[in-house]
Formats: sequence, C-alpha cells, structure tokens
Amino acid sequence: MVIYGVSFDMVGKQPIVLLKAVNSNKFLPIWIGHPEAAAILMKLQGASTPRPMTHDLLNEVLGELEASCTRVAVTELRENTFYASITLSINGREFEIDSRPSDALALAVRAGAQIFAAEEVIAESAIEFEHDVEDTEDVVEKFKEFLDRVSPEDFAEGES
Repeated sequence: MVIYGVSFDMVGKQPIVLLKAVNSNKFLPIWIGHPEAAAILMKLQGASTPRPMTHDLLNEVLGELEASCTRVAVTELRENTFYASITLSINGREFEIDSRPSDALALAVRAGAQIFAAEEVIAESAIEFEHDVEDTEDVVEKFKEFLDRVSPEDFAEGES
C-alpha cells in the first residue's frame, strides 16, 4: 500500500490517512490523531522542523543502533480500532513491534519502509472506486463526498 493522502472528516474534523492498494482502486481510510497527521504530512511535503519530531527521533535512534524499519502493516480492525505492527531489522534478525497505525505510518515515511495491510482489513474496511484513479483531483473529490457521509462507527466489526 501507499499513503495516498491525508484529509479531514467533515463532521468531526478528525484527520484521516488514506492508504491505497498498489495494484487496485481500493482505498483504506484510517482515522488518526492531529499530531500524527501533521507528522505524516510534514514528511510527505518535505517540510522540516528546527528540532526533531518524535518520529524523526525514533528513526534517528534506529539508525544509530544500526537497526532499520523495513515494513509496517495494518494488521487488524477490532472494535472500531485499527492495529498495526512495525518490523525492525537488526543484525539480520527481524522483530515485530505492536504499534498504532498512525505512528507506524509516520515512521514508515521517514524510514522508506514498505506499507502493508492484512487482507481481512482490506476486505472489511477498504473502499473500492469503480473508475480508474489516474486523476488525483477526481479521487480526492470522491473521497471528500465519502467523508461527508461516513463515521468511524460505519467500520464497526460485523457491519456491512
């Protein structure tokens, strides 16, 4: 998956990161906090801060320890909450660490790590656009229309 963008829920003004499946028109919206949205947007837009932000600090610490973040994955959706994991590589060994998706994604954009989502999460929560999504403005407009009608409760487990 790739980070397609960050937008805001029109009702609650809550930030939403939009992940896109690489080879399809499936999009996965994940509601996140304002600080994490800012951290993701700043890195995507190439902005810098005079002092390291938390996710920059974590990435620097990993580098100093000769470790790297190789992948992050949105692993499940349980009771309206997304869960994620961060995979670290240290001396040829891999370790998986539990994470909030927002923190995992903020680290992934800094580390250049691959982003994945479990098939179950995609099947349960992804939105599929019927038309090709080559036109970014068209997708953003359709996504904004979707956001006008959706709430986090719409992604409750067991609902269709």
